[in-house]
Amino acid sequence: MKTLLSLGHGYSAQALATLLVPQGWHIIGTTRSAASCQRLKDSGVEPLVWPGNPLGPALARATHLLVSIAPDAAGDPVLANYGSQIAAANLNWVGYLSTTGVYGDHQGGWVDEDTPLAPSTKRGQQRVMAERQWQALGLPLHIFRLAGIYGPGRGPFAKVRDGTARRILKPNQVFSRIHVADIAQTLAASIAQPNPGQIYNVCDNDPAPPEDVIAHAASLLGLPIPPAESWDTAEMTPMARSFYAESKRVRNDRIKSELGVKLAYPDYAAGLRGLLEQDSQGESL
Repeated sequence: MKTLLSLGHGYSAQALATLLVPQGWHIIGTTRSAASCQRLKDSGVEPLVWPGNPLGPALARATHLLVSIAPDAAGDPVLANYGSQIAAANLNWVGYLSTTGVYGDHQGGWVDEDTPLAPSTKRGQQRVMAERQWQALGLPLHIFRLAGIYGPGRGPFAKVRDGTARRILKPNQVFSRIHVADIAQTLAASIAQPNPGQIYNVCDNDPAPPEDVIAHAASLLGLPIPPAESWDTAEMTPMARSFYAESKRVRNDRIKSELGVKLAYPDYAAGLRGLLEQDSQGESL
């Protein structure tokens, strides 16, 4: 039986599971909370509370491994405790979810998978370290550098509706994005066509200023577009401000040419329309 061990079974991994479970896959998903175990079982996933339970038995059963757990200052916390066991495991495919933040700031310029890594944020630097730690193990590793993730439950509509959405303007600031459904289909395509050692940017076709996305969401709802605020003077938390430290446009040619991915949501306009349609059918935004 094909068994995927999903370390850090969060938003993106859950979307992948919805594709694999109907195909007969067995999914083991780790969670930090015993309270979430029933929810995982209801979705067809075998829960494993971890840390708290040994990882070894699940790793021994796994044919595929997906890692979604964020690194810390020391690098990847999974490898710190289980690196030797993972290196010795009989795995057909390993996927590591990284971030396009590893490229750093390009002042709105284009980057691809061959662009030298130059992260300017602590989070990006930690991801570079973690990527290199995973690459050093000699596994059938595939790295997926994800752009800003959105989807059901993670769209801008709720903030636009309750009046908390903000249009922060910073000259030449653009972000790349990706709908969670397109992350899932990209991972599934890689599992079906493994190419160990490959790196993939996972993003849509239309990098865009963040204020344009908020404005479009308001227009779709028929609500006033939130007023613009200058990035220089806007009150923001250090975390929120850090997201504006880097500006780049990310190319996604490789997932299309190599994996045959046809994006369900090729730009934010299509993605927002899809979310609004789900909302009208009772889905949460």
